[in-house]
Amino acid sequence: MDASGEELSDLELENEAEHCGVEQEQEQEQEPETVAIMDAVKVLLQGLGEDINREGIRKTPLRVAKALREGTRGYGQTAKDIIQSALFPEAGLHNGVDQAGGAGGIVVVRDLDFFSYCESCLLPFQVKCHVGYVPSGQRVVGLSKLSRVADVFAKRLQKPQRLADQICSALHHGIKPGGVAVTLHCSHVHFPSMESVFLDSKYPGWVKVQVQSGSGAFENQDADVWMDFFSLLKFRGTDLSKAAGAPNLDAQVWCPSHFSSSKFSTRIESVNPRMIAAVTSILRSLGEDPSRKELLGTPGHFVNWLMSFHNCNVDMKVDMKKLNGFANGRIHCEPNDNGNNLSEKQIQSELNFLFWSQCEHHLLPFYGVVHIGFIRVDGLTPLEKSLLNPVIHFYGLKLQVQERMTRQIAETVSSFLGADIIVVVEASHTCMMSRGIEKFGCTTATIAALGRFSSDAGARAMFLQTIPKTTIGEL
Repeated sequence: MDASGEELSDLELENEAEHCGVEQEQEQEQEPETVAIMDAVKVLLQGLGEDINREGIRKTPLRVAKALREGTRGYGQTAKDIIQSALFPEAGLHNGVDQAGGAGGIVVVRDLDFFSYCESCLLPFQVKCHVGYVPSGQRVVGLSKLSRVADVFAKRLQKPQRLADQICSALHHGIKPGGVAVTLHCSHVHFPSMESVFLDSKYPGWVKVQVQSGSGAFENQDADVWMDFFSLLKFRGTDLSKAAGAPNLDAQVWCPSHFSSSKFSTRIESVNPRMIAAVTSILRSLGEDPSRKELLGTPGHFVNWLMSFHNCNVDMKVDMKKLNGFANGRIHCEPNDNGNNLSEKQIQSELNFLFWSQCEHHLLPFYGVVHIGFIRVDGLTPLEKSLLNPVIHFYGLKLQVQERMTRQIAETVSSFLGADIIVVVEASHTCMMSRGIEKFGCTTATIAALGRFSSDAGARAMFLQTIPKTTIGEL
């Protein structure tokens, strides 16, 4: 077959695969569980005052339903079937506990990345998992199955300690090894308090906790085999003490929705009862029992999280009035650039404004930092950094997309700082880890340049060089 024939054949195969994919999606859209979740999401959007037919929002119910069902597919899977299909004989192992490849009797698979949905608030949390086991009975398990078993339990509504215990128990009963060890490093997006968001540029974005579970030889937390396990993690750079997060954090109530310091109400009676009923319907459609003790407060917690991106808008409008004085003063001054190339001293950079927002496409949070640059004006009192916070949070604390938010901040700031404005937004999106490619650790940067910054590459470069190298995860 010639080259053109092969290309045609490849194209036909691609079209056939695409057609099959479309058919599968259409079938899923018509399933009763998907339809019920979509109807519930429409109620939630209407409760937020949104037009469910608006472009950008119109397909949100379907996107949310698909993400939730995919993220909780573990309810329809069993770990036993996965393990039993991948047990292999290993002649060097005796009936009792013995060595495995000269590794001192322990096999460790490190740095498995997962996400799971928090059973207290329905927001996704990130999991880095390390699994170890001591082979016995003249058999070993396929290494990929350790990851698949962990994923079965991660793809359910969870809390960290139970997730670790379930993974450990399933592996112990399925492999029948000398022992199993599981360590999880879990990161949950924070519920920001308004005071911290406005005043503290170092407000943490994540609540972190470390949990572990052991069986057999690992049942005793002081056993020497734990030292071997942790040593095999540490020499590849895993800092267990740093990953543990706050030392007094109770892993059983780690969800920020339980923290009294959060300014977001967690009283179920304070929120829309139709929205509460909608979230209850979602839990039921996912295969859960909404009357389970651990889920009783979940509808209220999730609705309150959503409503925080609706109720805050009024406060932002009031605070923005404080900017009038600065804007009036700038009208009588002109930038002193004399038509020449700008110098670094003429560009003022205001950096690392923390923001929170909610993706309107998936109803999942994203957070990060905003950097603003503008041209200084001689004779004008320097801008108070706190005056920019209301603008950022006015556009952040609502259903948003990052590209639009960047442009809106730039256009609004230009109304009182002049036409020459540059805005950079760096953000971490939970939808990137909890759906689709499930990519962990990636961030998104967007830029809006107005006036001189839009045409002067040198000015843009000078501003961009002032942005610190601190990662979003470190803030």
